[in-house]
Amino acid sequence: MIDLKRNSKKELVPAPGKRSRASSIYTPNQKEDFKISRGRFSNFLTCPRCFYLDRVVGLDEPGMPGWTLNETTDLLLKQEFDTCREAQTPHRLFLENGLDHLVPFKHPDMDKWRDSLHHGLMHRFEDTNIILTGGVDDIWQDTRDGRQIVVDYKSQANTRSLDAETYLSDVYHQAYKTQLDFYAYLLQQMGFEVAETAYFLVCNADRTAEGFYGEMKFSETLIPYNWNTDWIHGKVLEMIELMTTKKFRTRIPVVKIVPMPTRETCTKTSNTSEKILNLSSIPPLAIKSGHSNSQSQCPLSALRSHSGKGGNSVLDTRVNGYPVPLDFRKRVVYSSYTFLI
Repeated sequence: MIDLKRNSKKELVPAPGKRSRASSIYTPNQKEDFKISRGRFSNFLTCPRCFYLDRVVGLDEPGMPGWTLNETTDLLLKQEFDTCREAQTPHRLFLENGLDHLVPFKHPDMDKWRDSLHHGLMHRFEDTNIILTGGVDDIWQDTRDGRQIVVDYKSQANTRSLDAETYLSDVYHQAYKTQLDFYAYLLQQMGFEVAETAYFLVCNADRTAEGFYGEMKFSETLIPYNWNTDWIHGKVLEMIELMTTKKFRTRIPVVKIVPMPTRETCTKTSNTSEKILNLSSIPPLAIKSGHSNSQSQCPLSALRSHSGKGGNSVLDTRVNGYPVPLDFRKRVVYSSYTFLI
């Protein structure tokens, strides 16, 4: 993947692949506070190694364009709910769904809590220097008992039925539930009484319309979700343990990603039908050794191929002149060539 990086003037600038701000990189056992956003925490849950490379090693992943249509939906919804927030009256969707006992929560820090980039909900985890943060879309309040209700806006466009069971069981929506779990956890740690039921406000664009005609129509559906925060404390402890260890650092003498080999540049072997490696869990990266001496100086540079007869042999593992550490490779055999993918 190519990352074309531009500055605020939209001018092309070097994209070194390494974070430049020291505040974005965690140094094991540092004393200064370090923020972990809800998004970064989700990255840890998905791939601890990727999280470590990002937050500790400081590798900068390629950027992505913004989701401007989704952001516009969020912006307009917030403006609409803010009108009801100021007047402390139920929103039209509350009345339509028999939730007239709800109002948008009015609090002087609401704008800060919704600003995921600069503030968000915040909580210091126990007596550590880790600050957990998360920018919530909205918070409502149950006027009967004063409890807060976590809300997240979602925009989509599909023709499938939209109900709670279908929506929450979708494999691509599991991260959505984690999101509300995390926001509920932060609010609880900040001292608020949080109602057990949160809501997704799903805005679904109509794909069956006869034409665009300068407008796009959306249906609006409230999806209730009973959050669960019991698992979060343990996972945060695991994340902090990973950040303060050198578990992955010793396995990454590296920081330069090199091109993957073509058929012509792959290592040619003999009797490859008898030499299949079990490296199925290794990410597809080829890394240049950080050692200053030859390949033999790198303990991870040798690839051992185990034959069906119980023997083993060492193969040359250089790609374009660079040694490829064992821990970052998955191998398949194509004809008489060994491919690193």
